[in-house]
Amino acid sequence: MHRSLFHLVSLLLFCTFFSHLAQAQGGTGAITGSVQDSAGANLVSAKVEVEPGDRQVPSDNQGQFRIPNLPPGQYTLTATYVGFKPYTATVTVSAGQTASVTASLQVLSQADSVLVTAPRLQGDAEAVNVERMSAEIVQVEPQGVITSLPNTNVADAIGRLPSVSLERDEGEGKYVQIRGTEPRLNNLTINGVNVPSVEVTVRNVKMDAIPANGIERVEVYKTLASDQDADGVGGTVNLVTPTAQDRPTYALNGTAGYNPLQNGFWRGGFDGTFGHRWGADKKFGFLLGGSWDRTNRGIDDLEPSQTYGTLPDGVTNVAFINGEDFRSYEYYRTRYGFDIGVDEKITPSMTAYLKGLFSDFHDYGEVRVTSRYSASS
Repeated sequence: MHRSLFHLVSLLLFCTFFSHLAQAQGGTGAITGSVQDSAGANLVSAKVEVEPGDRQVPSDNQGQFRIPNLPPGQYTLTATYVGFKPYTATVTVSAGQTASVTASLQVLSQADSVLVTAPRLQGDAEAVNVERMSAEIVQVEPQGVITSLPNTNVADAIGRLPSVSLERDEGEGKYVQIRGTEPRLNNLTINGVNVPSVEVTVRNVKMDAIPANGIERVEVYKTLASDQDADGVGGTVNLVTPTAQDRPTYALNGTAGYNPLQNGFWRGGFDGTFGHRWGADKKFGFLLGGSWDRTNRGIDDLEPSQTYGTLPDGVTNVAFINGEDFRSYEYYRTRYGFDIGVDEKITPSMTAYLKGLFSDFHDYGEVRVTSRYSASS
């Protein structure tokens, strides 16, 4: 048995050696680079094509791409992005070498310059490009859309996408249902990493514990692909945390509201983000964001109870209401979270990054019940 294992390992090493030797003799090369706008900001999911060969790849979350295994020769590289003029360049690929290209795209027209630089519309353009270049059925909600509406938590934001419904708790979204499937059949990932449930008996992830602010975009995948885990039968929700951009980011927002029920309840919150890049080529990036919100809810409820019996006039087996509960609910829900991201552009096609997301959620409540019952015959 040991001899057979030795021969198997030797055969694998032999095949690996000759495959590398053949590749070196064949002399294939590669093209790497990044896709940016005129201000140097990265463009996510831009379409990059090379001819001849009909090869195409999307740019990643850092705007970078790589096209490997290209025979030596001249290629025409084209980068396209919705709202921008196509970028075309001639690239020479040498044997065993990697050619680097920085595709700087210009705005399609002067009228569109306002369209792509406004935060809301730029987010929409990015969402369109992610959906266009994805091999699966995916719906994307960018940060501009999330923050433009009063979403209490990230589940409320996800519930605004098509074919997504919510299971609510105390008026807020809690569990996500994709195309009618129950929540336990759906997956939650953050930057592509699976998030387990904090509950022992169920695999549903309580999304009401995650603030809506501090998320760069929400991706809802409705089909499975070979590079995704098979446990998301209903679908997968991926939360992408933000990355420091070339332009400094300083943001501070606040909200406030009033609920007139039960002598009045206030709600409010604030969030802020700081991001910056350092270095001659802005290789080092740092971003820190935080949010806090408090929601007080008052609910008045009347719950009748029903029974059956004999009425005073002698009629038997008649259903009637014999009592009622007056219920008064008071909820105090506090939620806060932080997101942090540190990255370094090692090469135009390689980025090392460290990201983290922390959230905490407290839900306290009081219930007052007044019951009134009548005797039945």
